[in-house]
Amino acid sequence: MIVFSHANSYSASTYRQLFDDWRAAGHEVAAVEHFGHDARFPVDRSWRGMTRQLAALIDGLPAPRVWLVGHSMGGYLSLLAAGQRPERVRGIVLLDSPIVYGWKSGLISVVKATGQMRRLSPAGVAVKRRDRWPNLGEAHRHFAAKPMFARWHPAILDDYVHLGTEQDPADSAGTARRLKFRPEIEAEIYSTVPHRLVSYLRLHPPGGPVAFVAGTRSREVRQVGLAATQRLTHGRISWLEGSHLFPFEHPEETVREVLDWMQRLDALAAKKD
Repeated sequence: MIVFSHANSYSASTYRQLFDDWRAAGHEVAAVEHFGHDARFPVDRSWRGMTRQLAALIDGLPAPRVWLVGHSMGGYLSLLAAGQRPERVRGIVLLDSPIVYGWKSGLISVVKATGQMRRLSPAGVAVKRRDRWPNLGEAHRHFAAKPMFARWHPAILDDYVHLGTEQDPADSAGTARRLKFRPEIEAEIYSTVPHRLVSYLRLHPPGGPVAFVAGTRSREVRQVGLAATQRLTHGRISWLEGSHLFPFEHPEETVREVLDWMQRLDALAAKKD
């Protein structure tokens, strides 16, 4: 059983192609569709509500132990939930979720304390992004024209447009679309990002081995560095061609890399037994 957690601003449905391929390989897949959109599990300090949401999903699954796979934000949530449910974790695969540590962690703490996250983090961009279009065709053309989305696999982009948007409630004609993942929630997630994850994991070990897959052109990996990630994974790091969003750019390669790490982590656990 794979429990997948999505990146900020991208619903789980955007990863449908990856889920289908993992299921074809014999694995069940479970996922929260939109973190941060359920009033029972709000976006709050250090993502405690969203962590509880992921832990609740794990609690409701029949499998005694599960694989946690997370992209960007989803990787951090996987680690946070694993610390709460270590006995349920078979292993964790992080997709471009580099661990912030040291002075960079301290800098985030200061920025959060001074209320500057919306100005100095991607939150400022999120609240300004366009989120409505007159119809699906216009939404697709809007994204396809942007360099970032132009690098995506066509099937992933189609799913993002068709499954990641909904009828705009303000449109009486019923043809207009808006993003399901609300920009204000995306911004709040960026503004409350946990910055003491290393300390948290010392107190709440994840319960299973961890591997990390990085994008060769990931700006996030370059900015954060991999020193803390190296320590967490004991050097279990691999690279795939692409940016921070390589699961959308190269879904088939991502599927294979995750399956390969699952096999390798299982083999590691068997040796220890």
